[in-house]
This record gives sequence, structure tokens and C-alpha cells, in this order.
Amino acid sequence: MGAGHDHGHSHGRTGTAAAAHRGRLRIALGITLLVLVAEIAGSVLTGSLALLADAGHMATDAVGVSMALVAIHFANRPPGGRRTFGYARAEILAALLNCLLLLGVGGYILVEAVQRLAEPEAVPGGTTVVFGLVGLFANLVSLSLLMRGQKESLNVRGAFLEVLSDALGSLAVVVAALVIMATGWTRADPVASLVIGLMIVPRTLKLLREALDVLLEAAPRNVDLDEVRAHITALPGVRDLHDLHVWTITSGMPVLSAHVVVDRAALDAAGHEQMLHDLRGCLGTHFAVEHCTFQLEPGGYAEHEAGLCH
Repeated sequence: MGAGHDHGHSHGRTGTAAAAHRGRLRIALGITLLVLVAEIAGSVLTGSLALLADAGHMATDAVGVSMALVAIHFANRPPGGRRTFGYARAEILAALLNCLLLLGVGGYILVEAVQRLAEPEAVPGGTTVVFGLVGLFANLVSLSLLMRGQKESLNVRGAFLEVLSDALGSLAVVVAALVIMATGWTRADPVASLVIGLMIVPRTLKLLREALDVLLEAAPRNVDLDEVRAHITALPGVRDLHDLHVWTITSGMPVLSAHVVVDRAALDAAGHEQMLHDLRGCLGTHFAVEHCTFQLEPGGYAEHEAGLCH
């Protein structure tokens, strides 16, 4: 241990949060591809824009889930060399690309729907209902597979939100087709397309904001820095805290570093190892931060260190 510079590390993970859900993502991808083919065929047979919109979103889902799986592969490669955290950020980059794809698809659907409202086209309701129900059932199966994982990983959440939007889109397709069958009002199809587009964009913007927060190394939303500071400074022997930083490497992998000013007598009495154990125990008990780095400093050391830098 160097004079005044003691580092405590806590490592509790060997993989990212999304890795545990790789098999479910693969099943969801297979289901998505099957429904994509079915809805393209249905759109060709019926001329339904709502089915085409849902098929386009399905294609985005397929790309998104594929990217999620590729990201998991890279994110769980061991660290080494210049990449000391490995490729964990690959998951966040995949989530960001998913957002861009979703915004593109949502924009296209909205523009095309407005054009169809001005010039509606005939759509056979019965056939459209069948394809819509197929898509709805398949999406519900995929949602059940991804439900747990979306709470743990931004990467899985991106895939989950896409499938959720698809399920709602399939429901909109079914409702629009039933309206056409009952009333003959063909504008129900582009109206359903507008609903699908408007469902895609807000959820995508929320995911985009969360992904950007990770890339900009903002503190996790569930970690209150003032509360962290209060818990650490309440420990026996701790006099102050500075250079406190909390950020997220990837979903489920928060990281904390801090310089902890301790009373020299308390540090000598307890020992460095016990002091670091108490600090890690405090964070482990009250906050879900598993990777922590602490620099223990006796009172007045920060001023001394600042003087050395000038």
C-alpha cells in the first residue's frame, strides 16, 4: 500500500446482464423472422399498409435482436490490453443503433400513413385479420421470453420495446381490419399505421436517452450521489469524501470511485483492510454497486497532493 494511496476493488461480475438471456433472444429472433415473412406475404396479398408497417417494424426487430446477440458476444469477451473493461459497451452501442433504426421506421410509417389518408386504398379485412392475429400471437410469445431480461439490460430492453410495439401494432392491424369488415371505412388501415408509428417514437426516445446517459457516463438513475456521500461519511473514522464518481459501463455494471479522507488514528487502529471492507460493505448493503475503487487519504493529504502538482 502506498503512503496515502489505498485502493479497494470489488469485482462481482464475469458477464453482462444480457448474457443470461441469450437463448431467449435467439428464440425471439426466430419467431420474429417467421412473422416477418408472413406479414410481407399478407401485405402483398391484401395491400394493407398497416401490415406492411408491422412487417417493416418486424424487419427492424430482426436486425435489432441480431445486433443484440452480436453485442452480447463481444461484451462478454474478457478484458485485456487497452480495453480494460473488455467490450461491455458494445451492448449500449447496439441499443443506440436500435434507436436510430426504430426512429427511421417510425418516420417512414407516419409519412406513408398520411399519404394513404389522403388517397385510401381498398383492403380486404378478413385476410388482414388472419395475418394480424398471427403477428399478435407470435409477439406475445416473444414478450413473455424477454420480460425478465428487459428489467436487467438496456440491450434486452431495446429488443423488448421493439417486440412490444410490434404486439400493439399487430393489435392495431386486427382492429383496423375488423372496422373495415364492419363498416367499409378503408381509412382505418392508414389510421392503424399512424397508431403504430406514434407508439414507436416515444418509447424509442426514452431508450435513446438512457443509452446516451450511459455513453456520457452519467450517474445511474437509481443511485443518489448525495445519499452515497452521506452513507460513506457516516462510517466511523471517515472525515470527508471527494472526487466521487459513479457511472455505468453497461447495463447492470455500475462503477464507483472515490477519495475517502479518514482519521489517521482510526485508520491505524482499524487497519487499511478493515476500512476498505467497511466501505465496500456499506455500498453493497445500500447500493447495487459491485465494482468500487477507493483511495484512502489521511486528513490534509489532498492539500499536500495538490501542492505536489504545482
